[in-house]
Amino acid sequence: MTTKESTAHEIFVEDGKNKTKLYCERCSSTVLLPKKAVYCEVEFFMPHMKKKADGTSETGETLKKYWKVDDMFEFENLGFTNTVETIKYLICADCEIGPIGWHDINNKKAFYIALDRVKHAE
Repeated sequence: MTTKESTAHEIFVEDGKNKTKLYCERCSSTVLLPKKAVYCEVEFFMPHMKKKADGTSETGETLKKYWKVDDMFEFENLGFTNTVETIKYLICADCEIGPIGWHDINNKKAFYIALDRVKHAE
């Protein structure tokens, strides 16, 4: 990991938690308030939010940087997709864009929001 990659997330983290609010990239709806999630790194393959313009058949990407929330009631505006195997993908409850994260139904205390799939702002 390069120095740039290792420090890119640090502007969003304070005391190991999200420093700012998390917003939907499309409709700007608040997804999560500050200090409600812990930063963690776990590799997980997620489908793309948008179709690729170049026509490639790639269906998703492996993401590593996430906000982990222990209780689904901490979220402000969050929806869930139907279960695929043991995974429920997390979407914006207002505009339904996603997935912005994921939840394994076998772990009741782990809801992951990808840093790259939400806006961070005060």
